[in-house]
Amino acid sequence: MIRLLSRAAALALLLGLAACERAVPLPPAAPVTVGDDRCEIPPGLTPARPYAPPADEIVRDVATAYYLLAISWSAQACRSGKDYPDPDLQCRDNRFGLTLHGLWPNGPARRHPRYCGPAPALQPATVRANFCMTPSPRLMQHEWAAHGTCGWSSPEAYFDQAATLWNGLNRPDLEAIPAGRLTAGSVRDAFARSNPGLPRSAVTVVLADDDWLREVRLCYSTIYAPIACPRGTGPSDRRKIRLAPTGTATTR
Repeated sequence: MIRLLSRAAALALLLGLAACERAVPLPPAAPVTVGDDRCEIPPGLTPARPYAPPADEIVRDVATAYYLLAISWSAQACRSGKDYPDPDLQCRDNRFGLTLHGLWPNGPARRHPRYCGPAPALQPATVRANFCMTPSPRLMQHEWAAHGTCGWSSPEAYFDQAATLWNGLNRPDLEAIPAGRLTAGSVRDAFARSNPGLPRSAVTVVLADDDWLREVRLCYSTIYAPIACPRGTGPSDRRKIRLAPTGTATTR
């Protein structure tokens, strides 16, 4: 009887503890951390309006030969006022290093699939879910319209694929490279060293005027395996480049 009472008492104690745990309020959600970037999602974040694509940019008769994952150096966009159309969200409220410009289907030559179908406005939940990856609702709308419609049945499917590649990438700390050693080759080395299986030949460096780093574009096959970039990797390894510091305010 004592043994039975002890078990009953123990059961009652466990149930009481569980009830106490459920009664403790959960702490507020912490800001999303992306690599070394701390991302605060704006409370009033809303989707951008859809738009009519320029007639001369519609390309619907070219098959996808490979993909580019275009990764922006956010501080350069803030410094120059180019590439991202929501500078307040990107440059004032957060400090970003590498952010995703987009996932692009590319053709076998110079023409690439673009604006392949209707692109209604994104859902608010889709914009919020992907903001820390691409901190611009207007850019998200553009990427879905210009690129996502050329291979995915919905915005969610498109951004899910982009996020799979993005989250599977070990994004190097480019600001850790000493300024005297900062070259196009050292950026390729940083990406290849941080991602076993990603060859240097899959890393294209894109510069803005005066040799500021603008983007890094990674090349993937149609089954999302890293491949050598069909159109080269940009400037030579020895080309010295400049890196805008994170936290740079927009010039606009």
